[in-house]
Amino acid sequence: MKKTLSVLGLLLLGAVAYLTLWPVPITPVYWPAPTAPGYQGPHAVNNRLANLKMISLGDEEGPEHIVLAKDGKLYTTVLSGNILRMNPDGSAREVFVNTGGRVLGFDFDAAGNLIAADSIKGLLSIAPDKQVTVLTDTVDTDPIRYADAVVVAPSGKIYLTDASTRFAPAAWGGTFEASVLDILEQSSTGRVLEYDPLTRATRLVAKGLSFANGVALSQDGQSLFVNETGKYRVWKISVKANRLDISQASPLASVLLDNLPGYPDNLMRGLDGKIWMGLAKPRNPVIDKMGPQPFLRKVTLRLPRALWPIPKAYGHVMAFTEDGKIVADLQDPSGSYPETTAVTETADRLYIQSLHAKGLGWLPK
Repeated sequence: MKKTLSVLGLLLLGAVAYLTLWPVPITPVYWPAPTAPGYQGPHAVNNRLANLKMISLGDEEGPEHIVLAKDGKLYTTVLSGNILRMNPDGSAREVFVNTGGRVLGFDFDAAGNLIAADSIKGLLSIAPDKQVTVLTDTVDTDPIRYADAVVVAPSGKIYLTDASTRFAPAAWGGTFEASVLDILEQSSTGRVLEYDPLTRATRLVAKGLSFANGVALSQDGQSLFVNETGKYRVWKISVKANRLDISQASPLASVLLDNLPGYPDNLMRGLDGKIWMGLAKPRNPVIDKMGPQPFLRKVTLRLPRALWPIPKAYGHVMAFTEDGKIVADLQDPSGSYPETTAVTETADRLYIQSLHAKGLGWLPK
């Protein structure tokens, strides 16, 4: 009996030592999360996103970003690294190009080049003849570790987010794994960058964001809307900002939407002045409660992955105006179309972007 108790004691001691001392890659920062607003008001529970129509992507999955280009074709980037091109109804699907990385966002410049934020490679330009050129992968000699979203301004300048300078997808097993580490740590190393094709210079616009994600340009071209995924909010930042630390009050940056009910992901300009946004996951009360307890966040990473407090699947996209008014909110509480990241709006359809869906979902307007 004593021997059994001794063995159990040693096992318990070993488990405690593992949960408290085993090295983990994050150094969590104290962050008291605001009380979650729940699904009420403009975000009252609804089923407007349920029963999506589907376009087959074959063996591909994760239509993370979708654009209807001037050539009349629908482009989407998927988990394999391919960028697919097809007709708006999904027919004539083909692989346009494979970057060898993972493109998370893209736009087109005036010359018809596809400008891609590749989370592995950096900022790319892909010509109509499919030639791939790296425009930039550093800023001030510091590597761009997690290029996430991009928008091309009418001036030709290119704005992109570098989600994290701590956790690069190439080093941590992929975009999802790196994002989990960054958001759990809350070290707020995300940043917004500008690339000027004329000078080939890359400059730091703003820093201090907890997982800098989607980016969109204001109609007058003077402001950027930027999702701060880790803190459930959307910023409005002047394009004139330079090396701005958003933790310091400035007239050049303000929070437009705060304390959202989920993790904001991509941003896409819609019709009639709307900006569409996806909430990839709903908030998890366990994660929020661990905000002021850095030690518990370390313990979490020592648990088997199946025990991590990953939020449940919940489909949710919304649209807002440039002054922050919510004008559309579509939900699917069943989460049957996983990790909704944004909406691509055309004259007759809403295409729903997703991190891991095995098809491309859409709704008729």
